[in-house]
Amino acid sequence: MVIKYNKTASFDVDAQKGFTPLCPDELPVPDGDKIASALNRQAAFAKFRVGSKDWHCKQALWLADDKNPQFSPIKGRNVDIRWNSHCIGGTKGAELLDGLPHPADYDFFVWKGMEPDMHPYGACFHDLDGRLSTGVIEFLHGNGVDTVIVGGLATDYCVKTTAMQLKRAGFNVVVNLEACRGISIDTIDAAISDMTKEGIVVLKNLNDLKVEK
Repeated sequence: MVIKYNKTASFDVDAQKGFTPLCPDELPVPDGDKIASALNRQAAFAKFRVGSKDWHCKQALWLADDKNPQFSPIKGRNVDIRWNSHCIGGTKGAELLDGLPHPADYDFFVWKGMEPDMHPYGACFHDLDGRLSTGVIEFLHGNGVDTVIVGGLATDYCVKTTAMQLKRAGFNVVVNLEACRGISIDTIDAAISDMTKEGIVVLKNLNDLKVEK
């Protein structure tokens, strides 16, 4: 596969400590803390680097508790299931992985899930209906990007949803599994199947990716 450097963006999706064993009481993805170097290598293929992070509040309506366990359904326009507390703004879990740039050093950055009654997965829209843009699609189109390489956490949730949102917005999308980690083998395999059906290119790594400067 050949891509053009000046028309490519690299997307770090929710590469946060709250999704790693560094924060075991949140939503730890196995080996989620080991993707920073792969994300940095990925960024070298692209002129633009964009990123996202969950930035939740302590009053979120979707928080799991003793009576309402994780994954139990919850009614609401922009929530679907309950989750353990994770990536609360200002805490260690909300921090990006060590070795990644500061959010201010990305070309564009998205903070999502700040409202207590909204829990989006993809980084392109604030709502589950895909109506309220975070601005990243417009940023990429405005800078002539036609290809986006995606990595981050977790493969089977936020990475998958972000990749599919980008594909539907008209971009060529490459998911770099070397820079991703997921929750379980079954859901990772299902996510890869879903993405492939959408026309997304899923690669184990970027070794065979060729870049035209």
